[in-house]
Amino acid sequence: MTRTYYGLDIGGTKIELVACGDSLEVGYRRRVTTPTQDYAEFLDTVDALVRSADEELDATCDAVGVGLPGVVDRATGQQLSSNVPALTGRQVGQDLQARLQRPLHLGNDLQCFALSEAHGGAAEGYASMFGAILGTGAGGGYCIEGRLIAGYNGIAGEWGHWGVPASLLAKYELPLLDCACGLRGCLERYVSGSGLAMIHRHLGGGALEASAVVDRVRHDDSTALRALEVHRDLLGHAFASLVMALDPHVIVLGGGLSKFEPLYRDLPDAIAAHLFKGMRVPPILPPKFGDAGGARGAALLARQHGTAP
Repeated sequence: MTRTYYGLDIGGTKIELVACGDSLEVGYRRRVTTPTQDYAEFLDTVDALVRSADEELDATCDAVGVGLPGVVDRATGQQLSSNVPALTGRQVGQDLQARLQRPLHLGNDLQCFALSEAHGGAAEGYASMFGAILGTGAGGGYCIEGRLIAGYNGIAGEWGHWGVPASLLAKYELPLLDCACGLRGCLERYVSGSGLAMIHRHLGGGALEASAVVDRVRHDDSTALRALEVHRDLLGHAFASLVMALDPHVIVLGGGLSKFEPLYRDLPDAIAAHLFKGMRVPPILPPKFGDAGGARGAALLARQHGTAP
C-alpha cells in the first residue's frame, strides 16, 4: 500500500507544502505567503494549506512533517523564532496537532533542508555534509552518514547566530546590529539575503531585497559589486569557521542566494582566505531539490518516524 506524507517548510517569506510517497518523489507542491506577525492567521494558513492538499489529492496523508524556523525550549515546548515572530512563545506543535488531527512530527526547517540533500540530494554519498541556508535568515543543518545531528539543545547548525568579529565590522565600517534572537552582531544580519541588501543600503544603495542587488551586479553597478565583495568576505569567514568547527566533506547551499551562480565560483577562495595553510575547502554545491528542499526533508522526517505521533 502506497503511503502519502506531507512535508511543510515554514520560512520567513513563504510556507511550502509537498506531498511525497515512500520513495520521497515530490508529487504535489504548493506555496503561500507566511503570516509572520499574527499567530491565529498562521495556524489558519497552515490548516487551509493541508486541507487544500487533501482535496486536490483526494486523500488524507498518513503523517505530516513540519520544519519550523528557530528553536524549541525543550522544557516548555515553546518556540523562539526570529524570522517568524508570531511563533515565539507559542507551543506550535501542540496547536498544529489540535488543528490537523493527524500524526505530526516537528523538526527545524534548516535541518530538514540538510536531511533532504543528504538523502538522494547533492550530498548523497558524502561521509558528512553541511546544508547552509542563505535566505531571509542564515542557518543550516549537519549530517553524518545521512543521519541528522541535532545536538543537546537541538540547535546544531545554527551558525547564523555566531557573532561577526569586531575586526570585520571595523574593516567595512558596518554597524553592530541587534538580532531578533536577543543577541547582537549575529552573522545572519550580514550574510543572509536580507544582510546583502542591508550592506548595499549601508554603502549608499537602495536595494530592499538581495535579488535587486544581484540584478544590479549583473549590470556592473559599482555599489552592488562592492556590496557583493563585502558580503563575500563575511560569508567566507563564516564558512571558514564552519570548516574549522565541523570539517564537513561538502557544503550544500540553500535559500534564495543559492541561485546566484557566481557564489560557487568565488566562495572557495573567500573561504580559503580565512583558513590557515594546508586546509582544504570542501566542495560548495547547489541543492539538487531547489532552494527550499526543506519541505521534502520534513516529509522524510514524517516517513522516518512512521505514522504514530
